[in-house]
Formats: sequence, structure tokens, C-alpha cells
Amino acid sequence: MTLEKTIEKYALLNAFRHDGKASAGSVIGAAIQEMPEAKNNMKELAMKVNQIIKKINSMSAEEQKEILEKEYPELLEKKEVKERTLPELKNVGREVVMRIAPYPSGPLHIGNAKQLVLNDEYVKKYSGKLILVYDDTIGSEEKNITKEAYELIKEGALFLECNISHEYYKSDRLNIYYDYAVELIKKGKAYVCFCKAEELRGNRAKGLECDCRNAPVEKNLEEWKKMREEYKEGDVTLRLKTDMQHKNPAFRDRVLFRIAEREHPRVGNKYRVWPLLDFSWAIDDHLLNITHILRGKDLMIETEMERYIWDILGWHHKEIIHTGLWRIEGIKMSKSKSKKEVMEGIYIGWDDPRTWSLQSLRRRGIKPLAIRKFCLDSGLSMNDVTVPIDNLYSKNRELIEMDANRYFFIDEPVEIKIENAPKQEVDLNFHPDFPERGQRLIKTHEEFYIQKKDFDSLKEGKLYRLMDCLNFKKIGSKFVFESLEYFNFKDKGEKIMHWLPKENVKVEILMDDAKVVKGLGEEGIKKLKQNETVQFERFGYCKFDGIVKGVYEFWYSHK
Repeated sequence: MTLEKTIEKYALLNAFRHDGKASAGSVIGAAIQEMPEAKNNMKELAMKVNQIIKKINSMSAEEQKEILEKEYPELLEKKEVKERTLPELKNVGREVVMRIAPYPSGPLHIGNAKQLVLNDEYVKKYSGKLILVYDDTIGSEEKNITKEAYELIKEGALFLECNISHEYYKSDRLNIYYDYAVELIKKGKAYVCFCKAEELRGNRAKGLECDCRNAPVEKNLEEWKKMREEYKEGDVTLRLKTDMQHKNPAFRDRVLFRIAEREHPRVGNKYRVWPLLDFSWAIDDHLLNITHILRGKDLMIETEMERYIWDILGWHHKEIIHTGLWRIEGIKMSKSKSKKEVMEGIYIGWDDPRTWSLQSLRRRGIKPLAIRKFCLDSGLSMNDVTVPIDNLYSKNRELIEMDANRYFFIDEPVEIKIENAPKQEVDLNFHPDFPERGQRLIKTHEEFYIQKKDFDSLKEGKLYRLMDCLNFKKIGSKFVFESLEYFNFKDKGEKIMHWLPKENVKVEILMDDAKVVKGLGEEGIKKLKQNETVQFERFGYCKFDGIVKGVYEFWYSHK
């Protein structure tokens, strides 16, 4: 098949899938995948793609489909894919109300994003409400609350374009939890326990009741009051009475409340008795009128606890949907490690790319729609799923490729002089697929910069080309101008390389591992607006972050 027919084939298919309008970038990518040799002459390829797309986009959708069915029927058979949709929710009543309940030990990261996006997609699907509940019970000494996390969490949700209807703080609701603790005690379903941890674990494993369990209600109410006012941390807990023969020992007489005398970032030392999460969830999911709850299958025992408490209090059960574990291959995430590194100043802040926070992704130029699509791809399966981080980059590339102008960037630059090179103004397109977007003019003479790896590879007498500029040879220790002629370099030349003229700007790029790549870039970079994403050719997409002491700083997005 000729190059023209290959382009026509993929242009028709792309137009058929996107309301009759083909995208040059997508067509070029598909054509190169089928005919890799086409990338040896990108100017010719881009020209042909634009010509053919112009013709195809002028057709009606019916005409496009007719040609596809006649000339390329196999594409319709193999490539037509149904868009992934979320399954319908069960027992949808008057209004769907869902919640996200992050623990504020740090900002939301890419691993947290899936549950947030799934909840938001559902409430939008049913025109419902999404509630943000800060799950800020005191937590453990190892995993404690970070004051700035509250705003960072909300900021991340807004970045992902989630519609938050209301916000609640569990630290404001302690008296509500206390009231229901008293109700459980009065019903004979909760008791104050003085048993030490080792003794208790042994009893639970054997299914044995401790002496505390059989204290009368009046005694438990008295001890509950002392627990809130007198007893010290580690002395006592409030436990829920469950079946001591339950098949899962971890479900037997679980803790509802414990004493924690540490200062809370929001309420200080106002409270010293704190609920565990499964108790606070059971109360809030009822009182806040939550209708559907999404959670990982690792929280099955918490689900059982909620239902057990609802039954005691005579409350209607909510719909609970469990999802499999979602792992992301190719990255390392640890909120506790990130917090430590941020607090110690090792990371530049919560937007350091190594945190994988939503703030860091935004600063790198990852679009919220790309994150949403990435999260939705694995759906609601109960199966554990591992997805490569490159899937996120692929979706982001689709969104930014058309708008990102191209520029030259040289890391580890080496200066060379090409003798007898003519003065010229090299005319380069901002985007190879859209020449109408305009050109960038680069003035050159004999002085150039090339990458050190290219410099080290130069061989005596071989022909080389500075991309879209000129051809030269290495003669001894000198570099000599050969011609301006453009030809198929694969047949006649050794290598095509990037370059910069003598006039340029200093550039630094913060990579996704926080290493900094230093080099030089085109002078045209001076016209960039902050937060604009560009593609440094043969390097990757980068987002312009600002100018510091004359250096143009970028954050690396991805290849």
C-alpha cells in the first residue's frame, strides 16, 4: 500500500470516530506505525497528511463511512470499540448522595484519584451530590494529620473538576459520636474494656469473653464518663459487643473509641477520646444521608462493622460497592515518606514530582481530563488491577499534542564552528502538522551548539545534517560546510541532529525524579507564557514554570 493510501485509510477512520473531523497528529502517528520509513521525511509526510485530511474533512459523515465500508471494511470490524461506561447503581432513589472521606495526612495523590473520580462521575451521571468529609479523627502517632492537607485535598478535588456540594470535618462532630456511644452502651452493645492488648488478642483468638464485657450498663456509663475525663491514654477503650465465635477473629469485639492525648491541628486538646473510622463512618453515612458508598475490597471488615452498627440502631443499609486494589506500575508512592521528606526540606514541597500529588501532576502539565480517563479505564472491577503510568501519559499526550509548539533544546551543549556556512534565516514550523500556526525564524551563521553525545559520535569525512538547516562534514579537527540541500539522509548521510545558534537562552528542566537537566534553548522561548506546554523535539513535553535569575525553568511532563 502506498503512503497516500495509508494516510487516507487512517484519516477516514479518525474522521469517522470524531464527528467527521480527522486529527493530523493521530493520522501521522498511525501512518508511521504502519510505515516506519515515513518518518525519515517528516516534512513530506505532514504535507501529504494535511492535503488528504483537508479533502476528507470536507466530506459528509455518510460519504466518509461509505468509502470506509467499500475500501477498508476490516478497519470497522477490528477497530470500532465501545466507550467504557460505569455500570448503573442499584437502588437509586430520589437523589444520589456519595462521599469521599480522605484522611488529611497530605494531599491527594494519583493513587487516591480513582475513588474520587468514580464518585464524582456517578453523582454527575445521576445529577446527585458529592460530599467531602475530612476523616480527621486523631489517627496514630506514626500517621498523623497535617494542617495544610485540608486545603491541599480540596485543591486537588477542584483541579480534577469534581463538584463538591458540602464539606464536613469529623473533628467537629465528636459530640455526635459521643451521643451514639452512649446509646450503644445503654443498649448493652458496647462496654469499657481495661484489658491489655496481649490479653485481649489471646481472648479474641480463642473466642473468650473478658470480665469487662459483662459489666452492667450503669457501670459502663460511669466508666465511659471517666474515660472522657480521667483515664489516661492506653488505660481503656470502648468496645463493641459482637459474636465472640465470629469466623473472623478481627471482627470480635472491635474497638469503637480510644484515648489520644495528642493535640489536634484543628481542635487542639478539646477532645481526648476519639472514635475509630468504622464507627464514625457508620454514624455519618446515615446522618449525612449517603446513598451509595464506594470503597476498596481491603475495607470489607469495615463494611461489616457499619452494617452491624446500623442494625443495632435500626437504620437502613446503604448500598456499598467494593472495588479491587488499583496499583500503578512504574512509580513509587508513599504519603508518609513524602510527608517526611517535605517536612525535612528534602522535597521542594507537596508539589515535588516525587510525591505524585495532584498538585505535582498539575505543575508538570498533566491535564485533569487525562487523569480522569486514566482512573476510569479500570472501572469498578473487583479484580486487582495493575496499570502502567505510561497509560496516563498516553492520554495526556492526546490532549496536549495538538497545542504544544515545538522548540529545540540541547542538553550538555558543545559549541562547534562550521567553516564557510552561509548566513541564513532558518524557517521552522511551530507545529509540523499545522504550518498555518506560523514559523519561528532562527538566524544562523558559522557558530552552532550540538549535544555532546552527537559531538562525540562525529566521524572523519562523514556527512551530517543540522535538522532543517545545513549539511557538514568533519575534516580533521575542523567542521566544514557541505550544502543546504535536503535529501533522504538515510541513504546518503550519517546522522541528523538538533542544534542551536550562538544566540540562545539558558534552560533547566525539572524531571519527574526531581533531577535537573540543564542546557540551552531557542530564543523564541522568551515569548512563552507561564504554564504553557511545549514539546522539546526528541526530548519530551515540558511545562514552562517561570524565569529565575535569567534561566528559563520547565517541569518535565513526559515523552
